[in-house]
Amino acid sequence: EMTEDTLFKNEEFMRMYNFTDPMSRPGRRGELNGTILYFSSDASSYVTGQHVVVDGGASIV
Repeated sequence: EMTEDTLFKNEEFMRMYNFTDPMSRPGRRGELNGTILYFSSDASSYVTGQHVVVDGGASIV
């Protein structure tokens, strides 16, 4: 919450972030919830040793 109140309201930071991030926006609070729920559920019982990146595509740039 503190980050959203300060960093994401900084126009210079947002211009730089939007230039490098394929989603053209920062992650929103709660966007990790689906991933967390999946790995916490029985649906992922056969999944082992995975590296899951939830970064809006920033790591592919």
